[in-house]
Order: sequence, then C-alpha cells, then structure tokens
Amino acid sequence: MSWTPVSLGECIKIKHGFAFKSKYFSDSGEKVLLTPGNFFEKGGFRRRKEKDRYYAGDYPASFELAENDLIVAMTEQGAGLLGSPAWIPGGETYLHNQRLGLIEVTDGSRLDKRFLYYLLNTRNVRAQINASATGTKVRHTAPERIYRVAVDIPCKATQRKIAETLTSYDKLIEVNKRRIELLEESAQQLYKEWFVRFRFPGHEHVTITGGVPEGWGKSTYDQISDTVGGGTPSTKVPDYWDGGDVVWFVPKDLTRNHSLVLLDSEKKITARGLEKSSAKLLPPNAIMMSSRASIGYFGLYDGVASTNQGFISVIPKREVTQMYLLHNLMSRKGEIIGLASGTTYKEISKSTFRRIEVLIPADALLEEFQEFASDIISQVRVLKKQTDNLTKARDILLPKLMSGEIAV
Repeated sequence: MSWTPVSLGECIKIKHGFAFKSKYFSDSGEKVLLTPGNFFEKGGFRRRKEKDRYYAGDYPASFELAENDLIVAMTEQGAGLLGSPAWIPGGETYLHNQRLGLIEVTDGSRLDKRFLYYLLNTRNVRAQINASATGTKVRHTAPERIYRVAVDIPCKATQRKIAETLTSYDKLIEVNKRRIELLEESAQQLYKEWFVRFRFPGHEHVTITGGVPEGWGKSTYDQISDTVGGGTPSTKVPDYWDGGDVVWFVPKDLTRNHSLVLLDSEKKITARGLEKSSAKLLPPNAIMMSSRASIGYFGLYDGVASTNQGFISVIPKREVTQMYLLHNLMSRKGEIIGLASGTTYKEISKSTFRRIEVLIPADALLEEFQEFASDIISQVRVLKKQTDNLTKARDILLPKLMSGEIAV
C-alpha cells in the first residue's frame, strides 16, 4: 500500500473565530462560547458545564457552529492542547471563538475529514504544530503554520477504513461515558428527592418541624466525620518520588476525571515521601474534596491513597452515612465555595468546613440510600475500567494505523 506525501494546506482551509465582546459574557444562557478549554489533550470535545461561558450579545451568523463541524485549538490554554481537534456535538448552540480554527476540507478527493481528525491527533502532526508555534507564556499557532505540516496519507478508501476502525473505539468510549453520567445523575436525583424535597418512602406519615423531619437530627461535619488534609513531599528529594507506589492525588486528578470514581493518580510518592510530609494515608473510598482554587470537586478511590494539601478528605465515623454525606456535599458546592477565603486563590479551611451543619436522616433511609448509591458507584467503576482499557487500546492502535505499520 502506497502513501503519498502532502502538506495539509493542499487539502484544507482554516477559518479564524470571531472576537466576541467580554461585556456580553455570562455564566448561563443558551449559546455556549467555546475556548481551547473545550478540548481534550488527546482530541475530542469537552463540555464543562460548570466552567463554560455563554454569550448574550449579537454576532455574525457565520460564527455559529454546526453539528459535526471540525475545530482545532489554536492557543495552548493548557499543556498539550495546541493543535487538538474536536467535533462539534449536537443539542446546543456553540459559538466559534477567535482562539479556535474551523477546518474545511477543500480537496475531498484526497483527504477524508474523519481521517484528518485522527491525523491531527498523531504525535508527528502535533510535534510539527508545536515546533512552529510562537509565544512564550502562552503558545499560539496560525492557519498558515498548520498548512505547512507535512504528512503521508494513503488512498481515500484506506483513510475511511482507518477512520471507521478508530471511530468504533470512540463510540464505545462515548457510550460508556454517557452511561456513567446517567448513573451518577440517578443517585444525585434520588438524593434530592429524598433529602432535599423530603419525598422519601413513608414521608406522608412523617411530621416536619422547623425543616427537620421527625426521627432526623442535626449535626456538624466535625461530629460525624474525621476531616483530613494532605501534603506534598519536597520535590528536591528524589527518594520521596522515584519509584513511588503510594497513590497521591492532586486536584487536577479530580477536575480532569469527569466522574466520582478515580482509578489511579497521575503521580505517586514513596513511603519515605509520605513519612516526611504532611500527606496522610486515607482508607478506601474516603470522600476526597478539592478545597482550594478549584473547590468542590469530589472523588472516590477504592484503595488506600493520599492527597496533596489542596484537599479536605472526609472519613465518615459511620459507614452507613458515606454515600449520604458525599451527595450532601456535592449538592452544597456553592455554599462551600462561599465559605472559602483568600486573595491569591480561594480556599476553605478545615476549621470552617468542620463547622458546617448537616441534617442526619433516620438510619433506615441512610441504609437504603447507601445501598443504592454504592451499587451505582460499583457500576461506574466497572464502566470506568472498560473505558480506560478501550482508550489505551485506541491510543496504541492510532499511531500504528496512521503510519501504515498496521494495514486495515
């Protein structure tokens, strides 16, 4: 099978986005203003419902994106994002911001659009885009630089077969992600129904006085749980890091996870590093909450773990309260952020957190919710592991298919 050398500029055009005016930015609305933050480093669209900005002003209609448009990140807002591609999903209105490029395939006889998406995710193409980028603190690329990227491509029929193979993996990954989202949402909705709206089993026969159902009580997080901080071993001492096998989470592990279930940490420390820092070992399924900068992200890990200082981890004194407390905290994220203080970055202190009051439902309800939500977490963990394996298999296959090492 022969592959033909081309430069991307022979087959594509890239359109710059519109300079939307900041005075019309909003935290809510109907039109999502996309940024490089809406890309995953390895490609793909990333919806960030809590961080996405919306636009309420006027703009040229030509800068409204359509479903299945292919866009590329032109600014490295985060490590690895420069040159990352994404497909525009359906269901919402997305706006083409100035830091994004809209790709049009101008020579469809030579280049398949889906193949191009995977081509942009190869190490070779990303390396060329990065090599020609400009800027010191924040790096940028431009259409003309991307046009100069040199690649080898097979015939159109082979491109389609390669794209179909890789797309099959991506579809399975997306289905699993959606299933995880629906499962976690079902637990959140049941929490709200029972413990916020008070429509729990048998509520018709329970008297509510002062906002507290009969048989329930009030407490504080200090009384019902142990709250643990974290720490970071000195990065100047290799013995604290090299060959480490102690799972050690940082807030980024949570903000990039998009699920409650954590499978592993990006970095690990040694037992010596744990001993020589304020990091502490947490029991399996401790409720980990980010407590500074990006406050109110949560995670559960089914093994022993530790965290850096950007966490407050909650260890319930009674196991039956675990899932209830997790969802209680998740539902109060805005309140928790409101209790944070600081100038450089916001942080909620352990002393402030411990004073937060919490309603404690009757044991029968706690047990029923614990069983339901724990089963949800177990299902999510299975799906996360499947997704992780699919992602690894796709990432191994992609460069081999895109270089012709493996034929389809």
